[in-house]
Amino acid sequence: YVVREDRPIGELLDGRYTFVNEQLAKHYGITNVKGPAFRKIQLRDTQRAGVLTHASILTVTSNPTRTSPVKRGKFIIESFLGATIPPPPPDVPDLDEGHELQGTLRQRLEQHRLNPNCASCHDRMDPLGLAYEHFDGIGAWREKDGQHAVDASGTLLDGRKFKDANDLRGILNSKPEAFRRCLADKLMTYALGRGLDYKDRCALDDIGKKTAAGQDRFGALVLAIVQSEPFLKRMCVPGSR
Repeated sequence: YVVREDRPIGELLDGRYTFVNEQLAKHYGITNVKGPAFRKIQLRDTQRAGVLTHASILTVTSNPTRTSPVKRGKFIIESFLGATIPPPPPDVPDLDEGHELQGTLRQRLEQHRLNPNCASCHDRMDPLGLAYEHFDGIGAWREKDGQHAVDASGTLLDGRKFKDANDLRGILNSKPEAFRRCLADKLMTYALGRGLDYKDRCALDDIGKKTAAGQDRFGALVLAIVQSEPFLKRMCVPGSR
């Protein structure tokens, strides 16, 4: 919809609408939707907004038997903020294998982060993922995780605090340049058929400025990419013909 209707790209993060049929609407707790056809509806009196609260995204960023704040946080960092998370150290067991960890999922993650080798990455990922703990492993809303009330609050590395996913979304929206650059990076990689490197940074900066000047609409981003120097001028590889 964002592509076809040339909507602002920020709606991928905070659009207060979604597309459901009767079955998905029931899963979301939305009433008065009948039939198998998908239709656009406005999201009112709900915690859902943007693609991060789509059941599909929440499911693929969960484990088979529970949610995964780590996977969800990693997805936000890499797919919306454009940063990368290195793989875990080879000698650190998965959370479910660390039998010495006790308590709620939040408490076990806090214990996991006591390991300095883990904290450097988990301090970045875990708060972002925990913001979505009100959504279970298949994206349905919940108030409790087992016998425990869900605590979706957190603090980012820069000290900013949030109480739930809505608060976090406001924080992410406060710096739209991060998502703009991330999406430009991914679309440009697709357009060029290669990964980007330091030589493309100036082009990305220019694409970001042109997209912002075009009210952040998807069409403005695409136009800025196809008018960029890396797209118009093929990179010459030594030894190639």
